[in-house]
Amino acid sequence: MAGAIINSLRLAKAGIVLAQHGVRFVPPGTPVPMPLRFARALTAPVRWLSTPLRAGEPRQTRLATALTRLGPSYIKLGQFLATRADVIGPQLAGELALLQDNLPPFSMGEARHAVEEALGGRLEDHFAEFGPAVAAASIAQVHKAAVVDADGRRREVAVKILRPGIERQFRRDLDSYYFAARQIERWHVPSRRLKPVAVVDTLKRSTELEMDLRLEAAAISEMAENTAADDDFRVPQVDWQRTARRVLTVEWIDGIPLSDHERLAAAHLDRKALGLTVMRSFLKHAMRDGFFHADMHQGNLFVDAGGRLVAVDFGIMGRLGMKERRFLAEILYGLITRDYTRAAEVHFWAGYVPPHHPVEVFAQALRAIGEPIHGRTAEEISMADLLGQLFAYTDVFDMQTRPELILLQKTMVVVEGVARRLDPGLNMWVAAEPVAKQWIEDNLGPMGRLREAGEGASAIGKIIADLPALLTQGQQTAIALHDMARDGLRLDDETVRQIAYEEARRTRWGRLALWIGAISLAVLAFTQLSH
Repeated sequence: MAGAIINSLRLAKAGIVLAQHGVRFVPPGTPVPMPLRFARALTAPVRWLSTPLRAGEPRQTRLATALTRLGPSYIKLGQFLATRADVIGPQLAGELALLQDNLPPFSMGEARHAVEEALGGRLEDHFAEFGPAVAAASIAQVHKAAVVDADGRRREVAVKILRPGIERQFRRDLDSYYFAARQIERWHVPSRRLKPVAVVDTLKRSTELEMDLRLEAAAISEMAENTAADDDFRVPQVDWQRTARRVLTVEWIDGIPLSDHERLAAAHLDRKALGLTVMRSFLKHAMRDGFFHADMHQGNLFVDAGGRLVAVDFGIMGRLGMKERRFLAEILYGLITRDYTRAAEVHFWAGYVPPHHPVEVFAQALRAIGEPIHGRTAEEISMADLLGQLFAYTDVFDMQTRPELILLQKTMVVVEGVARRLDPGLNMWVAAEPVAKQWIEDNLGPMGRLREAGEGASAIGKIIADLPALLTQGQQTAIALHDMARDGLRLDDETVRQIAYEEARRTRWGRLALWIGAISLAVLAFTQLSH
């Protein structure tokens, strides 16, 4: 009960800030439950009093500004929700896309303490030079430093350090997010299809990965292995000796940012070729490797002295299983070749569309998406928009939300934007076709079938090897079920006492918990109904 009250107060604080900026946080056209309508009336004075404070503030930037004021965990929440247009709607997703993950850096003293605590000894034991922060975001900041190897060779490195106390702050705020999500699921039935608690689960897993920099180092290492044979893309080398949970050290990339078109031109680099490389690299990573950089904006992409594309900042990564990779390849190739029946069938094969819908009807929907792109100029075709239209059919065809595909779509929007800024005439279908076609040939052609057969034989061999243990376990289960059927289900005394205690506690606090839920929803109305 104390937790419900504390979380309500935390959400109230956030609601006040959001209300001061006149934020509306419910997608237009979404039915609003009566408790939220009631809360709107209660919070009207706050909105009226704050009107002068937001005078002159552009409406599209209000949400981003408010979340920045609320701090790191709300910035990360906003960035995450920007990828979930299916949950908050395209308008709010677009506003959240304006959110800049820039915060003031923490002090050099705190940075020194963090390095020494993580790596042991003194900072000078690990780095010959250690400069001030060159970039600071919600979770970590980056310093430029130098090291001297055992052979006397000097190397420049980038050192990423987590913000002090960031883990504790995220745990506290995530607790309030869970509380809000549970109340929404409980009181607003239509929202259950969007799985608010599962959304927070995904955010939690994502931030936990970001706050262990050893995992980011491992992601860089894995992508380095995946792209070792690529001659147009690479990633920084990890300095494992100077990497720990809260500190990551990698090669310093002294390249030209993709955003600096003047320097690209001065270096006589082909911007059209770079745009094609950006798009095809992302598609290869997603389809060929099933592991892609999910934050490929211009600030994270450079061109090195050898003309290769270099990506940095691997805090957010996406994974696709074989089913999702086949889905992506088949959808792209099916739409490119106008084979809508094949594209529809793969949705049913992957289990994305329930079997009670006819394949022919879904193929008709895909045709409505795909046909308008044919005969249009390259500048008018957006692969990301097309996937967005595809996912918009999730409600019509009872499709469950697929977080990995939503992240893929969000990344494709960013990658497409980067590629188009380099080459406004880039034809996305020309870029995608060879990658999708190659994947289909490698995995669904004769060689792919042979490989599947070999993997199947290996799986059968493992099952045969495990068969004695499985039979023993099955026999023990059968005996237990027989005893239960004969004697009934028996509970030990401690379990009975615990059940009685919980039932009494639930009865005592049940009504109060309902009021707490209503209060929390009233607090959330600051964001959901304010304008």
